[in-house]
Amino acid sequence: MTLILVFGGGLAFVLLLIGIVISLSEERSLIDDRFSHYIDEDFEVETTEEEKEPTPITEWLDSILERYQWGKRIRESLAQADIQLRPAEFLAMIVIVSFGLALIAWLIGGRSIISAIIGAIVGGIVPRTYVKRQQKKRLTTFNNQLPDMLNLVVNGLRAGYSTMQAMEAVSKELPPPMSDEFRRVVQEMQLGLSMERALDNLHRRIPSDDLDLTITAINVQREVGGNLAEILDTISYTIRERIRIKGEIQVLTSQVMYSGKFLALLPLILMGLLWFANREYLMSFFAPGDLLCGIILLSIAGVMVLSGYIIMTRLADIEV
Repeated sequence: MTLILVFGGGLAFVLLLIGIVISLSEERSLIDDRFSHYIDEDFEVETTEEEKEPTPITEWLDSILERYQWGKRIRESLAQADIQLRPAEFLAMIVIVSFGLALIAWLIGGRSIISAIIGAIVGGIVPRTYVKRQQKKRLTTFNNQLPDMLNLVVNGLRAGYSTMQAMEAVSKELPPPMSDEFRRVVQEMQLGLSMERALDNLHRRIPSDDLDLTITAINVQREVGGNLAEILDTISYTIRERIRIKGEIQVLTSQVMYSGKFLALLPLILMGLLWFANREYLMSFFAPGDLLCGIILLSIAGVMVLSGYIIMTRLADIEV
């Protein structure tokens, strides 16, 4: 009973801290904050001064992180996942989650430092895994919306719209994330950035091969001329066929991919459960007389699991 109370109290404490961090974070991205005073009324989003102004500690940590390449990568990852947090706030969340899970693991695991380390490692992995999952989900949604965006642009161009007017129509007619990203493109061009620069910024936020093909076609047409509507219509057909083929391949290979991930994580999950449930059984690998044999067996098992995972993912990784 005491163990359940301790676990529940620790979990509630971690969730409370996460909620506090999220509530203190901005509800808008940094680029929206900078553009809010200059954009048209159609794109304005109401915010309070308290939401716009970051705390001095956040600004100080952000200024430090901007000096390093990994800090810039964190900012790009958050932008690609559309998570409205600053790098300093994201790092604070990782520290809080790691500390909370380390405390819970320390209490549950017999107040062992190894248990705390396991909890801290899991706490550091979970937020980054969530960000990567959101990146992949948003990228997939964007790619699926790209043919509809191209058709809308093609119809606008054939109706006499300029390229910027067609992009503005995309920002108003299509659902997120397509509308959000092209709204930013339109905002940047309204502030004086060239279309090429604005589209490059879009590609940094959405690292899609299909989007890269579209942007290249637009840039080439602006330099050498040609019928942009026909070019984008052809690209739209190509992307639709690619999406269809990828969907068929994903159906055929999904079982292999999920089996590979599950079988690779299963030994680690079992070792973690055994550490907390039956530590004596797990520590038999590291008994004084069998230490060398246990290390060799675990090393061989790790190499075999890693090799199997790499082979299964390579077999299922079919490029279209």
